[in-house]
Amino acid sequence: MTGASTGIGPELALCFAEDGFDLTLAADTPLDEARRIAEALGARVETVQADLATPEGIGAICTTMGARIPDALAANAGHGLGHAFLDQRWDDIRHVIDTNITGTVALLHRLVPAMRDRGEGRILLIGSIAGLIPGSFQAVYNASKAFVDSFSFALRNELKDTGVTVTCLMPGPTDTDFFARADMLDTSVGQSGHKADPAKVARTGYKAMNDGVGDVVAGLGNRMQAALAAVTPQSVLAEQHRKMAEPKR
Repeated sequence: MTGASTGIGPELALCFAEDGFDLTLAADTPLDEARRIAEALGARVETVQADLATPEGIGAICTTMGARIPDALAANAGHGLGHAFLDQRWDDIRHVIDTNITGTVALLHRLVPAMRDRGEGRILLIGSIAGLIPGSFQAVYNASKAFVDSFSFALRNELKDTGVTVTCLMPGPTDTDFFARADMLDTSVGQSGHKADPAKVARTGYKAMNDGVGDVVAGLGNRMQAALAAVTPQSVLAEQHRKMAEPKR
């Protein structure tokens, strides 16, 4: 499981540990707390502190896995980036793309063939309802999540007769350090007190994965927003997102 150190990640790790899974946890920040919680539930835990945005990080995860074939693979690593596209540093933009898209796809390309050949397995990808909305002042992040959302449906179709299922969890704003890391604490969405509980979001995604569901939007309000996004002009959605994500300073 990637992105296991913060946000939804530790809560997902808890779900797996409660169900008796042994875990390989990966993240680019220390995993001590996630490991402690999972081991307290009886799980055997390996940790890999590595940057999924780099080939070296992908290699470290795969080396740790060795010849083992995952029963379930949760690709949760990702991060955001606020402010106007032209005001962002290119290195920051590239890191979002390499984490949210390139690293995720590379890891699946390395690990999923063995799951397919075995004829059994579950994959959980963390997309977002942001992928349904043009992300003014969060343009690269929303576009990266649009990729993940779309990719998950395509991969699910390709694997439909193999015994391997693909589930895409699409949360909305969640009460994690996402907005601080994305430098979005000076925005309406960053300051909102109505963010989702990461534990509830994780359990929603975990249940959907176990049920073999193709996609799930966490939270009633987010499900309504996702439905409205399907029938609202893109220009209107972009302006609505601007009001949420444009810095106030």
